[in-house]
Amino acid sequence: MVTTLDDTKRSAIAVKLANVKAIQNLLISSEQTLLQESTDQDINSRLRDMLGDDQKNLGVLDTVIVQYGVQGEPKETTKQLIEMTQKLMSGSELTLYEKFAQLELFKHGQVMAGIVIHKAAQQVGADVEAAITPLNTINFENRAHQEQLKGVLEILGTRELTGKDADQGIWARVQDAMAALTGAVGSAVTQVSDKKDMNIQDVLRMDHTKVNTLFMELNGTNDPQKIQEYFGQIYKDLTAHSLAEEEVVYPAVRPYYSETQDLYNEQGEIKEMLEEIKAISPSSPEFKNKVNQLKDVVMHHVRQEESDVFAKVRENFSDEQSEQLATKFKSAKSKIQEEMGVAKK
Repeated sequence: MVTTLDDTKRSAIAVKLANVKAIQNLLISSEQTLLQESTDQDINSRLRDMLGDDQKNLGVLDTVIVQYGVQGEPKETTKQLIEMTQKLMSGSELTLYEKFAQLELFKHGQVMAGIVIHKAAQQVGADVEAAITPLNTINFENRAHQEQLKGVLEILGTRELTGKDADQGIWARVQDAMAALTGAVGSAVTQVSDKKDMNIQDVLRMDHTKVNTLFMELNGTNDPQKIQEYFGQIYKDLTAHSLAEEEVVYPAVRPYYSETQDLYNEQGEIKEMLEEIKAISPSSPEFKNKVNQLKDVVMHHVRQEESDVFAKVRENFSDEQSEQLATKFKSAKSKIQEEMGVAKK
């Protein structure tokens, strides 16, 4: 019987993602504190822009974690580091320069964590790469933030040491560095729009892409252990996706889409097929045949959603309503994933 135990590498990436989200919250609270302490209007303007980026990127991280589909908790050492840093940032032991230096340090840590997660994803599976693609945007923006913070540190450091302002030409050098970064890296990353969140079409399409990748990975191997790993993820992803759609998406579109019941019926069929395959040994010749039958049903379901349902959303929902629907869907899916994790144990 196929189990749905997490592969240890996938679990390790989940912990890393949880650490990144915890640090992202620290960045936001630190920037809010610094805005209260800094009296330099130019620095504060840049800091407010940075805060806006980081608040948006917290939503991007939520999307990545839900899309990834494996739950993780931050390490205890990360929690302790955050607690200690919050005390220092809100206290008077550090100078303003030192507090900005801590912010730059954590920005650097986020960049490196994002890079490491991407490198690990390349070793674990194409479906993992598909799930974490939005991290590219966060990495890119954190690198740009680092360049701005270097300028802030030069200005504040000079003031603390000499009582005088640094050469304001530093901002020109920072802008040059950011322009060079954009040219070197910008074209190589996938960036999200300026809106606060993805819309429901974006989020559902990411789910569809990931499960299709998992089907391809499963069909591309004859290793029973890898087959079990891929099907385990397909099982969890499709279950959480379908339950969240039934809770959030289908009731919202039903007034505008007369064939909504067909979507419920198809997902009922998919759930039955998942349970049937789960009872078959992954080394059995019958296993892949059943998986491919499942794939055909899932892809038909995907085509119906992306052609018909997406059209109804575009016609009847504002951009804001579509983004709100995506937020509700991600929240429902995350809760379902947590419940499945508890049930698994």
